[in-house]
Amino acid sequence: MRAPPPSVGASALFVGFLKIGLSGFGGVLPFARRMIVEKQQWLSEHEFLDVLSLSQFLPGPNIVNVSIVVGRRFAGVRGAIAAFAGLMLMPLIIVLALATLYAEVAQMAAVRGALSGISASASGLVLATALKLSRPLKHRPWQIAICVMAFVAIALLRVPLFWTLLVLCPLSIAIAWWRRA
Repeated sequence: MRAPPPSVGASALFVGFLKIGLSGFGGVLPFARRMIVEKQQWLSEHEFLDVLSLSQFLPGPNIVNVSIVVGRRFAGVRGAIAAFAGLMLMPLIIVLALATLYAEVAQMAAVRGALSGISASASGLVLATALKLSRPLKHRPWQIAICVMAFVAIALLRVPLFWTLLVLCPLSIAIAWWRRA
């Protein structure tokens, strides 16, 4: 693992995550990955996957957890607060404004149709992000197998997340430990 760049301060974290928050809400993981890995190069692809994996395991929205973990990594508690505040500020303002507007136009057919189209594009973004995040795993077939088992268990068999994690987490930890030994 490379050492974190010393130039990433709380203000840079705030501005970076503010840009992510402005990119969209409810589906900003692709924008976060692009900013953190490709543009700012704060983390490598593998480091980002590690942060994302931890964030998915923790309670709460993944991107909020990512902002807190990345902020803490580079600037301690101040960085975590700055990254979280940057991420949440503009979406909060936008949601409040949209809620006010939606209360006025919710019954219009055009609005309902537009919201259906938006949900389809958000699904596409999630799929595209999953494909991008899977690239580093192409040389690790056992990790792909764990991902497939999780998908089958949750999406197809409707096994609750808790039980899926209860089985697959120890299994994947054991395999990783065995492969390093």
